[in-house]
Amino acid sequence: MGQAALKQEVDTLRESMKELSYQAMRTEMSLARLSEEMLEFKDEMSSFKDEMLAFNEESQRERRSMNKQWGDLANRLGTPVEDIVAPNLPRVAAELFSCPVADLFGVRVVRRFGGETREYDALLVCPEVVLVNETKSRLTDAHVEGILERLAEIPHVFPEYADRRAVGVLASLYPDASVVRRATRRGVLVMGMGDETMHILNPEALESGG
Repeated sequence: MGQAALKQEVDTLRESMKELSYQAMRTEMSLARLSEEMLEFKDEMSSFKDEMLAFNEESQRERRSMNKQWGDLANRLGTPVEDIVAPNLPRVAAELFSCPVADLFGVRVVRRFGGETREYDALLVCPEVVLVNETKSRLTDAHVEGILERLAEIPHVFPEYADRRAVGVLASLYPDASVVRRATRRGVLVMGMGDETMHILNPEALESGG
């Protein structure tokens, strides 16, 4: 091979290596830019996640505050049964007693018994149980014993439901823990205000009582 031809091959090889070097440098720069952009994106997503978390926490606080204000207003107006408690009884019946559709559901139920009148804040009848609700602005131990007495009358006041278990449901926005414990021992359910709405605080009461 002549010297001129060899020089040409060397020059060609040098140009090829130079081009490869440029391509490698461009690829490295592109990867560096991509890495930087990915880091920026990751930071943006992290900030977005933090903002959404803060938004959700604020929304939950506002929802709890609104529920509390709503409950307090209903309490002052004397309508907690109609506004807060009664709408949740069918859900309680479905969740605790597998009763999606009640045989009877009424608010301010009045019944004549032995020449006297019995009134119940709310009454829900299922195939196997009768839920008897009393709603108070403030629950006390006396209310636990009082509803037990009213439950004992149910087979006589409602003889058509004498074969069904009568279960008491005491309700108050914010029941005292000691009253809830007493109700649990006596087999009485207690409803109180949660984050979203009223819910049963002591479902375990169904396993005790007497």
